[in-house]
Amino acid sequence: MWIANLLAGVVTLFLGIIIRAFNASCLIAGYNTAPLKERAKYDEVALTRFVGNLLVVASAVLLAGGLLPTVAGAPDELAGVSWILFAVVIVGGIAYMNTGERFRR
Repeated sequence: MWIANLLAGVVTLFLGIIIRAFNASCLIAGYNTAPLKERAKYDEVALTRFVGNLLVVASAVLLAGGLLPTVAGAPDELAGVSWILFAVVIVGGIAYMNTGERFRR
């Protein structure tokens, strides 16, 4: 199971860095298909920065769940727990993004 954690963690980290560093809003689901008039209502830089940071934090959870059991001798159940924490981080981040007017201009 630790291999799945490492692979998913690396892919998520890669996507988070791409979105954050290059303002790749085309990789944000929903935003990339919105009409230009709707996109103009949002602060694209703040949105891509937040989504990139969210993915980097989520990847850290997966990488920790994959590396700790193999390197530090932590229990193997930690890999499964990391997937639950990953889901909590993603759902919490999406809920934070969609409540309030945080990314509106």
